[in-house]
Amino acid sequence: MMSYFSDTSSNDDELETLRWYHYDMSRHAAEALLLSNGKDGSYLLRNSNEGAGSLALSVRANDSVKHFQVTRKSSGYAFGFNEFPSLQDFVSHFANQPLLGSETGTLIVLKYPYPWRVEEPSIYESVRVHTVMQAGRTERDLVAKAPSLGTKEGYLVKLGAFIKNWKQRWFTLNRNELKYFKDKMFDEPIRTLDLTACSAVQFDYSQERVNCFCLVFPERTFYLCAKSGVEADEWIKIIRWKLSQIRKER
Repeated sequence: MMSYFSDTSSNDDELETLRWYHYDMSRHAAEALLLSNGKDGSYLLRNSNEGAGSLALSVRANDSVKHFQVTRKSSGYAFGFNEFPSLQDFVSHFANQPLLGSETGTLIVLKYPYPWRVEEPSIYESVRVHTVMQAGRTERDLVAKAPSLGTKEGYLVKLGAFIKNWKQRWFTLNRNELKYFKDKMFDEPIRTLDLTACSAVQFDYSQERVNCFCLVFPERTFYLCAKSGVEADEWIKIIRWKLSQIRKER
């Protein structure tokens, strides 16, 4: 792995041996990765856009991801009010004192380091996170030039609007558009849902079916059912992440 810094000190070598150091991963990509594939308490270390010597610790807390600045110094690493002479001391501190407090007062537990080399989980079959692994690129570059950031596709069963029957449809999620087709081989969608108009996505228990969730739009609430609870949870998480990004841009 290439070093982000120009010098070849032992601190650089130590940083690059850290299994949960993700080098040039952007803030948006880290959020997508942890929300899609991590769990509460998953965390990773990455380079920050604040400049040379700045790192960021990204931690998943429930359905959001918090980011904390870690500063590299000649004497070691500064994190909050603490300084650590080495990464080993840095990691040992997390093991012995695993609670972090965000600016909102939320306590975040560091439980699961997310390694940069993993056996890809099954969720990657449907959710693909694209990152730009080039020095000098920013989050803005990533969003503009990676149209597939956080995509998903698969069959869902949808409740009709007027005739209340359930029909299987092929769904694709790309950027802020959720499209559904009569079947997978069709090129033209039956309808395209603009997620910028969606106010919420959540599990739904009002229908006489399992593994259902709903998307709330001003003119209609769409009821969808997946083949399993895990699949429904994947759809909810990736759409919820999309909605959070839309709100940030407003």
